[in-house]
Order: sequence, then C-alpha cells, then structure tokens
Amino acid sequence: MIQPGDSSPGDLGDNKMKKYPFFLIQHEREGQIKNNKILASRPFSQTDRSFEADARKFVPGRQLETAVNTAIAVGEPLLITGQPGTGKTQSAFYAAYKLGIEPVIHFQVKSDSTAKDLLYHFDTVRYFHDAHLLNIDKSKYRKSSDTLDKKKYVEPRALWKAFEKGKETNLPQVVLIDEIDKAPRDFPNDLLHELDKMEFMVTETQEKISAPGNLRPLVFITSNSERRLPEPFLRRCVYHHIVFDDRIVEQAVFARREEFTNLSEDFLKLAIKRFLNLRDRNLRKQPATGELLVWLKVLALAVGQYDKDLESDLSQLPYLGVLLKDHQDIEELVTSPRFRV
Repeated sequence: MIQPGDSSPGDLGDNKMKKYPFFLIQHEREGQIKNNKILASRPFSQTDRSFEADARKFVPGRQLETAVNTAIAVGEPLLITGQPGTGKTQSAFYAAYKLGIEPVIHFQVKSDSTAKDLLYHFDTVRYFHDAHLLNIDKSKYRKSSDTLDKKKYVEPRALWKAFEKGKETNLPQVVLIDEIDKAPRDFPNDLLHELDKMEFMVTETQEKISAPGNLRPLVFITSNSERRLPEPFLRRCVYHHIVFDDRIVEQAVFARREEFTNLSEDFLKLAIKRFLNLRDRNLRKQPATGELLVWLKVLALAVGQYDKDLESDLSQLPYLGVLLKDHQDIEELVTSPRFRV
C-alpha cells in the first residue's frame, strides 16, 4: 500500500504543513477553537495563484509550442481550444513570460461583451451630464464659447492599450481574448477588420487608432468550444487544439512539486492515475487539472488524517467533493457498481 512520504522541504515548508490542524471544525468539540489565529497562517493561503506565477511552471508541449511560434511568425491570432484545465489561458501568459513582454493584456469575454469593449469605451453618461451643465452655464452667461472635447470621455481598452504599450516599449504586446465562445454570436465577426488590419476608428471622435506593422500585438484567443465560431473568423486565425492527456496532467503536477513536498513521488503518480480513472467515467462534469491540484493540496495537508486508501475503488477516494462538482456524478459513483474500479 502506497503511503504519503517525506521529501525535501519546499517553498511552503514541511513544518508548516505538519503543524496545520486540518480538522479545525469538529462537531464533537464544544465551543470555539482555542486559537483562531491559525486561519491567518494556512499553508496555501499565501501561495501566488496568478497566471503570471504559473507561467514559470507551465509546460506547453511541442505541438502547442509550435503553434505559438507559428502565430508569432506570421502575425496572426492564435485560436486555442480544449477542455477546461488544459492550459489554454496559461499559454498566453507563458508566451509573454518567455518573450519578456509581460504583463498580458487580458480581456475576459462575457455574455454581453461587444467588439467595441475590446477597443475602447466612451463614457456617454458623463459626457451628456457635462454637456447639460455646460448648456446651463451658456444660458446664464451667454458668453461661453466652450465646447466639450469628446476625447476626454474615451477610455482605451485592451487592443488600444496594446497599441500604446507597443509604441512606448517598441515591442509588440500580448493580448488575450479569453473564452470568446461566451460572447454573443456577432462578436467574432465584428472584429474581423480590427484583428486583420490592427486598426479601428473611434466613432465619437473620428480618430483612427492603429499599430505599426512591426508592432502588431500577439493575439491569443481561447474557446471552450461551447459553440462553433464563424468561418470568416476561423480563416484569420492559426488554430491549435490541446488534447487532455496523461502527459499534460503529470507535467502540471510535477512542475508544482514544491507544493506537495510531504507526498512521495509514488503517491503523486497513484493520485494522478486515480484522477484519470475518474475522468474515464461517463461523468456530467469531468474534473480538470485545477481540481486535481486542489485535491493534492488537501491530501498534503491531511497526511495521516484520512483512513481511505487511493488504491480502493473510486467511490472511496478521500475528499471526493474536491474533484466532482455534480451531485448526480457523486451519487452514481458511490451507488453504481459499474463505476467502481
């Protein structure tokens, strides 16, 4: 039977991991815990979870690396698809890190995003408010010849910021359009000209904004493939699909080895195997790499405090709620013999 093992101390510190009392809340214990200051010293609470920090640990694989280099060379956007947790978003931060052009200019697409949101924002409310006040002043004094400068009400957004930063540094910048499939149907087609020519017009001021050809931003676009993107948009992109496989998972775990210093290598490999076994089941919501990493953190914190072995059937995996996020998946895993492996 494989048990958690000791390893050399990492950034988190083995002592800190061992001192943390995992079961802070216990119904058998009356009253409050004696030392609630322990909450401020949770082992993983100060871990840098930013994309910038994870970029240092990201392993893209040869195919993704080739796709990134291709997009950089030809100056076209790189469209990356794949299941959640495969590293689509991280790819942009990794490229920016390796090229020395951080930070990434990150545009998170939402269900109500428009193409203009990527370019600029005109503060219509403030403009009309100020125009109203100006008209009042004119009616009172009848001498004011002031007019509002619309440029003062224009706020650059992601693509425009990339143009400006590129001119300041004389280096192209990385722009990430994240989860484009969440946007309304017209969003991709409305950006065809802007992404192709790297220029756009500010309607309110009639100002043309553009980037020099040698400073075209490096555009990364991610999609979870919730819906198919328009053909004209696809034709303008370099495309890569990240396949979720054993290699991606193992590389993601061992790149963060210092976070699990009190778990042996054999234990980690077994945990990865059980995670992949779980993904092989016909689940409504398959766990991704993110769930696996959190699960390993829990196992690292609770070493010696759980009595369920990873080698038992999947229904007996400890802290199953960290991996599975659908109550029917959990119920079927526990009650149906066909799920047990």
